[in-house]
Amino acid sequence: QVQLVESGGGLVRPGGSLRLSCVATGTIFSISIMGWYRQTPGGGREKVADIRRRGTTDYADSVKGRFTVTRENDANTVYLQMNDLKPEDTTNYYCREIRVGTPDGVSDYWGQGTQVTVSS
Repeated sequence: QVQLVESGGGLVRPGGSLRLSCVATGTIFSISIMGWYRQTPGGGREKVADIRRRGTTDYADSVKGRFTVTRENDANTVYLQMNDLKPEDTTNYYCREIRVGTPDGVSDYWGQGTQVTVSS
């Protein structure tokens, strides 16, 4: 059973920084994409950034130049460094891991979410 455990959310002033961490428990899987999503006002989730095991990254346009996603493959951990935070970044952030080649074909795991609040 895979669980994703997030940490690092909190309250920060506009222009400040936060670093989110997410550890995936269980075995390390060879083909996986780890990333961060956040809740939208409509209740859905939008991708913030993700990263493949080989280091290829993808970012939402709204965070390019401000956020950086990295991962430690041996530790099954993904990070999101968030700089120059804005009030519109306020929401719940979720970690996600997609594993390709599992017995089910593709397995999709989500963390429980961590709240980020940007306010003066």
